[in-house]
Amino acid sequence: MRKIRYAAMMALAATTLSACATKGFVRKGIEAQRVAQAAAMDSERQAREAGDAALRTDVNGLRSDLNALRNDLGTLRNDFGARITAMEDQVQFAMPVHFGFDDAAVRQQDQAALAKFAQVANAHYKGATITIEGFADPAGSQEYNLRLSRERADAVRDFLVTKGLDGAQLRTVGYGKTRLVRPGARAADEGAELNRRVTFVVETPAGAGAATVAAMTASR
Repeated sequence: MRKIRYAAMMALAATTLSACATKGFVRKGIEAQRVAQAAAMDSERQAREAGDAALRTDVNGLRSDLNALRNDLGTLRNDFGARITAMEDQVQFAMPVHFGFDDAAVRQQDQAALAKFAQVANAHYKGATITIEGFADPAGSQEYNLRLSRERADAVRDFLVTKGLDGAQLRTVGYGKTRLVRPGARAADEGAELNRRVTFVVETPAGAGAATVAAMTASR
């Protein structure tokens, strides 16, 4: 009888110890799970905070770039008399750059405006294709004026390259005596100089067109 009682006590003790061990194991598992969840939540929070900080940096950088673009376009418009027209994925700059009759040389008085345009293009339109369009007054044949207007565009391109623009992003075209500012004005006629000009068409990289429109609108 005593042996049976002893065996029962031993069995009960073993069961109790086993139950305690199981509870301890469960508690450790729950604690480990809680620690892992807390670590995951902390890691997620840190990643979210890092993402928010990066976004704020990007927004601040975009705001700074936009302000710089607005100021530069304002300078071209106010100090140099440029007319700037924004279109989808393009910006047209009608600069007050003109030429003498039957001449393709860049004039001294126009060099400051061209230098400023080069600075703006380098700062805000790096990598964009810039087309330099040359024009002539109606004096002379169509063939001659096409050639002369192309030479004017080429002369402006060469000048811009000396001011730091990449020649690979510049293309030239001559339109001769088309798109006249002062129809019929030629040679020494009043206003004929306005027909002997160049304009720039900047094919903006993706996204830059919207920024340009915003800057122009804000500066008006």
